Amino acid sequence: MTWLRKIGFLLMASGLALGQTSAPNTAPADSKSMNELKALREAIAAQQQQLAQQRQKLNELREQVAARQQAASANSSSTAPRLVDATLHSSSSATSTGPVPGAPVQEETTKESPLSFRIGGADFTPGGFIDFENVFRTTNTGNTSATNFGTIPYSNTVAGHLTEFRSTAQYSRLNLKTHAKFGANDVTGYIEADFNGNDPANVFVTANSHTARFRLFWLDLRRGNWEFLGGQTFGLQTPNRTGVSPAPADLALGYQEDSGIGVGYNYTRASAFRAAYHFNDQWVWAAEIQNPQQFVGAGEVIFPFAFNAALGPQFDAANNPGTPNAVPDLLTKIAYDTTSGRHFHIEAGGLLTTAKAMAIPVGGTTFHGTSTVGGGFMGALNFELLKGSEGRNLKFVTNGMWGYGVGRYLNSLAPQAVVRPIQTGPTTFDLATSMVHSGDFVGGFEFVIHPKAQFGLYYGGAYAQRNAFQDVTSPLVIKPFVGFGGPNSPNSANRSVQEVTFDWTQTFWRNPQYGAVLLVTQASYLTRSPWFVAAGAPKNAHLTMSYVSLRYVLP
Repeated sequence: MTWLRKIGFLLMASGLALGQTSAPNTAPADSKSMNELKALREAIAAQQQQLAQQRQKLNELREQVAARQQAASANSSSTAPRLVDATLHSSSSATSTGPVPGAPVQEETTKESPLSFRIGGADFTPGGFIDFENVFRTTNTGNTSATNFGTIPYSNTVAGHLTEFRSTAQYSRLNLKTHAKFGANDVTGYIEADFNGNDPANVFVTANSHTARFRLFWLDLRRGNWEFLGGQTFGLQTPNRTGVSPAPADLALGYQEDSGIGVGYNYTRASAFRAAYHFNDQWVWAAEIQNPQQFVGAGEVIFPFAFNAALGPQFDAANNPGTPNAVPDLLTKIAYDTTSGRHFHIEAGGLLTTAKAMAIPVGGTTFHGTSTVGGGFMGALNFELLKGSEGRNLKFVTNGMWGYGVGRYLNSLAPQAVVRPIQTGPTTFDLATSMVHSGDFVGGFEFVIHPKAQFGLYYGGAYAQRNAFQDVTSPLVIKPFVGFGGPNSPNSANRSVQEVTFDWTQTFWRNPQYGAVLLVTQASYLTRSPWFVAAGAPKNAHLTMSYVSLRYVLP
């Protein structure tokens, strides 16, 4: 058994030795694990700190984008109040200042609006605004959101002694813009509608069912220096804030809430085809063919007695869309814009228009036609007198038009043409068309004293020259005057119409993702003077009106 004890002793000794040799190695292993754990914690802490810095930087960038959008919206030109139009048509696209390292990619920041969606290769962006409008006028015009400036009632009528007040959502507007690029082609489509259509006679009885109206619908193709546009658009006679752009936000039509726009603004929305050449970022030239319309106004022009029945259907007295127009109107305009510093825009252009008439001369047996070519020139100017931070600025704006037969473009405040009787023999008569000279003008100031508050002060006027002659075809002994503005002419034949307007647009709240809430106000004094004033009749008609509207604008 002695050798068994020796073997056991050796085993115990070797176990003790093994235990003594393995114990010292445990501490280094534990130390290594602790060091790795500590390094991991430090790396996590450093990464968390980096993420926190990136979040802070991302928030700062978002705040900068929001501030720039507010400043751009406050400084923008429209719809309509231009602040609103800028919101509608520029939407809430974010200004990128470069990628943030480690930040997640957000597709929404590349969208023009959070409402934008994509079909195929085209982006679609809905827009518009909901408008709760309140209108007060000191005379009863019978108008709702759009004022008919040329027919305000005189003080010798019942309507001239009645006030009117209306609340309506009629001025609300919807639009959809689509944009796509393929190759060198940059294509933009735009459609816009409101509810200022031909309302039924009982519209205010119960349901207030205002009629939807087709307002704008055009397609614009840009390729290199060339740009082509077709559809229903604001014509080239409409003053711009920049270039010759058809976008409502780029038009110089004041801040006013009145959907009749205002006295002194020459414009049209008509079907047209336009070609423009951009020489560079500053100069652009455009030419356009446009839908014509032979216009004489409602109760403004008197036709010769012998030809009255034949001539009535040939001219539009604001009730005849089927006039026999000869050829399209032709327009051209060139514009210049600065590209840095204080913005400066100037434009000048001209147009040609035609009027024609057809009748059987008195004493004749065959039809005889007559036509006259008229034309005019237009111009506009706007520039920043002062420019401050956060979009604060003071601008001077003006535009005008003068011509022979351009009255339809002066907010329909003058006739385009009249018809003159010609005596060809003792009892024979013929006729000839003759245009009416007319013009308009707007001048004013727009100032932004805060990124959320903008103001406009404007004077606008329109003038139509008399074009009248004795009616040799009349059977009366004392021949009456026909044409426009002659003795005993109706008091709807206005010599001049004038308007002074003060506008204030206040932004209560704005968010690029949810839209904006605005207060839009307007106060105006309006007067019109006829060419002929009967004995004892008032020399002019005048009214004061105010608009107060609460508006929600889609983002």
